[in-house]
Amino acid sequence: MPTALITGGTTGIGRATAELLHARGYRVAVTGQNRDSLARARAELPGDVLVLRSDARVPADTDALMRTVSEQFGSIDLLFLNAGIFRPSPVADVTEESFDEQVDINFKGQYFTLQKALALMNDGGSIVLTVGVGARRGSPGATLGAATRGALLAMLPSLALELAPRGIRVNAVSPGATDTPLLDKLGVPSSGREAMRAKIPFDRFGSSQEVAEVVAFLASDAASYVTGQDVTVAGGYGLGA
Repeated sequence: MPTALITGGTTGIGRATAELLHARGYRVAVTGQNRDSLARARAELPGDVLVLRSDARVPADTDALMRTVSEQFGSIDLLFLNAGIFRPSPVADVTEESFDEQVDINFKGQYFTLQKALALMNDGGSIVLTVGVGARRGSPGATLGAATRGALLAMLPSLALELAPRGIRVNAVSPGATDTPLLDKLGVPSSGREAMRAKIPFDRFGSSQEVAEVVAFLASDAASYVTGQDVTVAGGYGLGA
């Protein structure tokens, strides 16, 4: 039975991926930090899905996470690094505290989670990174989010080459505007959502399930010859002039 570890897996895209993979026969572990989200995930996800509190900024948490996954699963077939935060702000208003927080969670935390998971990764496995279209397409107030998520994208080719001798495929998924709890957390009003939707050729937001399907594909044998790629899931956003 294949195994998957999903960081940031208690809500949105991470949770949808957990549900999909579990339905397809995976043993799944998800991580999160928010107490309410963790409680809901434990109550609503299938009972054999491991729901674990882990803060990627805290090395001891990451070590404990890997110990638990090793004890419960033995090894990992899919590592989906989906955890991250987005705090939009103009450059002039970014504080050192906010800068450090986003770097620590979006890049440093994911980097060292990956590093520590490599010992558990099965040869021939798959690693998927969540990046987002903001790393390539400009948006006012998104410089820090783009930089920290874009750092994952920048390391993608080198990481794919480094792990190729083990047959481990490394790819990224870049969602566009997706109907997840993040929009509510950011307080995006209906007018703002309508403006975003108007820029999407498909004239709608994506769903978490649609992104999850792409992650599941990248984890599957159907993608056995795919590595080092960033797959955009954005309904055609950014194709026009």
